[in-house]
Amino acid sequence: MVTGGNKGIGYAIVKELCAKFEGRVYLTARDEGRGRDTVNTLKKVLKERLGIGTEAGLGLSPSFHQLDIDDQKSIDAFAAYLKNTYGGLDVLVNNAAIAYKVFFITNLIHLFDLSLVCHVSSSCGHLSEIRGDEPAASQLRAKLAAETLTEEELCGLMEQFVAAAKDGTFRQAGWPASTYVVSKVGVSALTRIQQRALDSDPRPDLIVNSCHPGYVNTDMTSHKGPLSIEQGAVCPSHLALLPPDITEPKGAYLWHDKSVVDWTTKKPAPV
Repeated sequence: MVTGGNKGIGYAIVKELCAKFEGRVYLTARDEGRGRDTVNTLKKVLKERLGIGTEAGLGLSPSFHQLDIDDQKSIDAFAAYLKNTYGGLDVLVNNAAIAYKVFFITNLIHLFDLSLVCHVSSSCGHLSEIRGDEPAASQLRAKLAAETLTEEELCGLMEQFVAAAKDGTFRQAGWPASTYVVSKVGVSALTRIQQRALDSDPRPDLIVNSCHPGYVNTDMTSHKGPLSIEQGAVCPSHLALLPPDITEPKGAYLWHDKSVVDWTTKKPAPV
């Protein structure tokens, strides 16, 4: 399942998974018409360019389901569909550009078996991007990097940012002047929290990672990124297709070249 799959990096991830994943791949989008049009286009691409058949049941043809992760009814409807149809979900690529939906993935994990999660983060999601006024920024970084940080505490920090942004005190509180940065840092921190929780789960191969896909030529970057959407899909697809019984990466932050980056120290030059 790929969220926000009707264009950009999400579209390229769906295409890559259809070529390599031995199962059913779901492209999801908020707009049903656009989503279905994209699926029909992708089926033609897979058949004409890659030689992949589109017959039902092969597992190499993309399927569509409407999903708006800002709408709880939409989330519940898709979760119920997956549970009733397949009994669970193997892999989730959380690609949709969102402000901060901490319980979206948590709810899915609680609803049914979910083995692999890849959060599509950003170079902006590195902890070093929390750089408001010191020493408040240093204190925030320490809180976000704490091995004891919980989802509730992370939500509380995000709520503090929203409040500080509203009253104009975010800099003094240590936050940067970017809601995008804060949201992506939140996603990266959530990845670590979720993996710690799953480490104690008896089910095997429960893995959550996040990645920076690179500066990609998409609508979001105003088409200024030097990388193609196919290049942007490399690391997310790699994480979605991790083999069984691996020991790492788990709860990690990866760069677009699939290398594991220390989230708490200096990050590489963004590309």
